[in-house]
Amino acid sequence: MKLPLSMRKLKLIWDFRGPHADKTAMHHEIHLKEYIKTLTAHVFETAHEVLNELHSMTYIVIKEEDMKLFRDQLKPHRGEWLDH
Repeated sequence: MKLPLSMRKLKLIWDFRGPHADKTAMHHEIHLKEYIKTLTAHVFETAHEVLNELHSMTYIVIKEEDMKLFRDQLKPHRGEWLDH
């Protein structure tokens, strides 16, 4: 059964690579949190994650209905649907 737009979640991801990827991802998360404070859209989660020593990412989890706002203004590198 397909969930309504208001219930589906999307993870928008920014990838960072290189020896300073983790610090860059942490810094990017700070800016995302500052940006989110200016919005009325709901954000479920923000975080950064180390995938390996040369690849880290920052992400936000949003409602599908807010995807265009975040995509157009923040230019994520990629996105993933969340099942829950």
